[in-house]
Amino acid sequence: MNDLPNNENKEGYIRDLFNNIATRYDLLNSLMTLGMDNRWRRFAVSRAQIGPGSKVLDICCGTGKITLELARTVGEKGHVTGLDFSEKMLDVAQQTVALSGLGNRITLIQGNAMNLPFADNSFDAATVGWGLRNVPDIFRVVEEMERVVKPGGMVVSLDMAKPEIPVFKQIYWLYFEKAVPFMGKIWAKKESAYNYLHNSAKAFLHQKELAALFQKAGLTDACYHNLCGGVVAVVEGRKP
Repeated sequence: MNDLPNNENKEGYIRDLFNNIATRYDLLNSLMTLGMDNRWRRFAVSRAQIGPGSKVLDICCGTGKITLELARTVGEKGHVTGLDFSEKMLDVAQQTVALSGLGNRITLIQGNAMNLPFADNSFDAATVGWGLRNVPDIFRVVEEMERVVKPGGMVVSLDMAKPEIPVFKQIYWLYFEKAVPFMGKIWAKKESAYNYLHNSAKAFLHQKELAALFQKAGLTDACYHNLCGGVVAVVEGRKP
């Protein structure tokens, strides 16, 4: 696959990439998804099966959009920890959280999803949005998420998927290959970064394969939910 770093170089490459597009990331997400990304995040949060008072971890939290949705759900007595290794993305997240009025229920920290700095059974649920395809070892990250979640808690991923509807899938991949890098060039001045997003989505596991990996990592009832015809999918599993 063109423009994809090998696993040895991936962490540094991804950190630099997201540091470079952090200030335009949310704008480009809305443009690329035609404004549907907020609805997808809300659905992913609903699958985490949390409520008032829950303690939740959001890894690869980026600019904090899922983190904020989680914070609204857990209420004043709950708490959400957002973790990311891109300092520039976290800078944007800090600003967004400060403006939201929810800062008292959110902690943002810089860290590595491959080695989560938390004890076993620390959270009621763990989420990741558009993050698993960017890590060097997806299985290890899912294992880490499973480790830090309490028994009975959910592990939930929202990410790009593989549409299967004939004709629609060809139109989608053509749009993603041509239009998305063009948007990146115009609005973020980083066409190469958005070429990477296309190529990483093409190389990412099928949602069925990711659900199987969740099962292999020890999660039960692993399954997936296609959104927007399979353009994105929510994959989930429960810690026994």
